[in-house]
Amino acid sequence: MNRLESRPSEDAETLTPEAAVERLIALHEEAVEALRRALDRFFTKSVPPSPKERSRFRYPELRLVYASGEAQPSLSRAYAKFESPGIYATTITQPRAFQDYLVEQLRLLVADYPTTIEVGRSDQEIPYPYVLDSGDELGRDNISAAELARHFPAPALSAVGDEIADGLWTPPKGEPMPLCLFDATRIDYSLKRIVHYTGTNWRHVQPWILLTNYHRYVDQFVTWGIEQIRGGSPYDALALPGGVMIGRDGIKVTEAETAITSSPWHRFQMPGYHLLRKDGEGGVSLINIGVGSSNAKNITDHLAVLRPHCWLMIGHCGGLRQSQRIGDYVLAHAYFRQDRILDGAVPPDIPIPALAEVQVALQEAAAKVTGERREALKARLRTGTVVTNDDRNWELRWSQERRRINLSRAIAVDMESGTVAAQGYRLRVPYGTLLCVSDKPLHGEIKLPGAANAFYDRAVGEHLMIGLAAIDLLRSELKQLHSRKLRSFDEPPFR
Repeated sequence: MNRLESRPSEDAETLTPEAAVERLIALHEEAVEALRRALDRFFTKSVPPSPKERSRFRYPELRLVYASGEAQPSLSRAYAKFESPGIYATTITQPRAFQDYLVEQLRLLVADYPTTIEVGRSDQEIPYPYVLDSGDELGRDNISAAELARHFPAPALSAVGDEIADGLWTPPKGEPMPLCLFDATRIDYSLKRIVHYTGTNWRHVQPWILLTNYHRYVDQFVTWGIEQIRGGSPYDALALPGGVMIGRDGIKVTEAETAITSSPWHRFQMPGYHLLRKDGEGGVSLINIGVGSSNAKNITDHLAVLRPHCWLMIGHCGGLRQSQRIGDYVLAHAYFRQDRILDGAVPPDIPIPALAEVQVALQEAAAKVTGERREALKARLRTGTVVTNDDRNWELRWSQERRRINLSRAIAVDMESGTVAAQGYRLRVPYGTLLCVSDKPLHGEIKLPGAANAFYDRAVGEHLMIGLAAIDLLRSELKQLHSRKLRSFDEPPFR
């Protein structure tokens, strides 16, 4: 966590929310442009920046001063709240992309608290790789990264961390309190990682995110997305891995099939597909995270800096009850976490609560898509605990696993859901899980090639439609969705 100085920022101004964000945009773009010009000159003439020039390569800082002696207002919302009077600050990156989010948070705080907003330059330098869009410049003119680091700000792990989110950082006396979970260097780090893993521009990631562990969901999502664009729905563009854009002045929808076939999705570890809307409501992203808790933690660590409204896991699972059938659904209301990857950040004895708004939306969406209700729906959709295991071959340790799984009363097992939920809890992103039973390892129905293919063809399309329908239901419940269940008692003001 980068420490912020207690003194006012250089050139700090007192501003309205809208003017403050415009000033952040101006300062950030000036700093990025200055850094890019200096890099270009170094590549072409080997002239490093002077100390005066380097002083311009700094993130803007946003600082709020809440100096009320009055009683704290009683607010029902979960975010945009001060825990106590004082100074709150953070560095800001990409304010143009985050403009709507920043203005929303500031308007809410100014409306309910006597707050002064200040904007200025911080002391935190912008690492040079974060202003290089393609990354190819790192090998330009045979200039190495080590040589660049001698003259330009470089990434430092000591400046990137989740201490605020994990409750491990307390501002020293006299220094500002954190304004949000992530500062500028942490966000920039993750924005580059999103591009690396998904193969898509981070700006195309939508606030409603579906995570899956099978590529067959991708095929269904892309097909459905093209139908939406052709049918005149609010969706008007589809971004694919490799920088491919269908619609919205990109590739024509009539040429979509060729573009989809040629998309280099296989080059990326967790390819992303983003369906954009023209009405400002926020579209839907589908990311194939593959198999395992490591991938699940990896991608959600980075997606969280975008402050999405929700992420839902819609993968497959092994059913653990005799009454379940292949193709039935499991709505997770609890997680028996044996993923082990988050044990340090969120110990397994910390409960991960189910979010009522998400649970209701998923159940109502299942009823809508399947056309089944009451007892008929209960026969296909079961609510219960999901075991998330870090070992795909946990069956080979059944004699050791049996008692703990039995005590948990788990009804399904997978390798990602508990991690995705724990990350949502940890990073304050609403979460939910709807799984589809693809095999029943305890009852002799193991996943065999022929049976698996028949199951996939039948079940994937319906399962995806339930996830999309749930998102449509949640759009109208944003205030309730961002639940107080996810907030700590010393929560930073920004959502």
